[in-house]
Amino acid sequence: MEPFLAIGDIARRSGVAASALRFYEERGLITSRREGWGHRRYPRGMLRRIAFIVFAQRIGLTLDEIGGELAQLPSDHAPTGRHWSRLSGAWAARIDERIAELQRLKLGLVECIGCGCLSLERCKLANPGDRAERLGPGPRFWVGDSPRAAARAAGREPTRR
Repeated sequence: MEPFLAIGDIARRSGVAASALRFYEERGLITSRREGWGHRRYPRGMLRRIAFIVFAQRIGLTLDEIGGELAQLPSDHAPTGRHWSRLSGAWAARIDERIAELQRLKLGLVECIGCGCLSLERCKLANPGDRAERLGPGPRFWVGDSPRAAARAAGREPTRR
């Protein structure tokens, strides 16, 4: 088994485009060495780091956060299972938050799109008069604030269904 892989081989094996690998390298998330003609060659162990990057992005970590996590790994030898476990073990709360957010979005799809009312006065997608502004930035009803709380903050109660 060859200890170093060309960029095309590591892209095929990892499922990550070569352009993304070059970007990760520019960001310092992965490393390669250059051989004759300047071709990138990646240590086979880099596949683990790439898999870690892909997984971390899927649970919502930014590239800066991923870089901080990867900086905790040893640079003089391949990380062990214990190293990877320590990094990923701290993510349980983040994954739980993500699951809760996706469940709220799913419920919103069923309630709002599935109900068919298209009411501008009652719909969670609508925010008549920007009542939710006083509750803070972002899609307040999607993150769990109620239209009733927005109406109270705006000084009026919403109409009932």
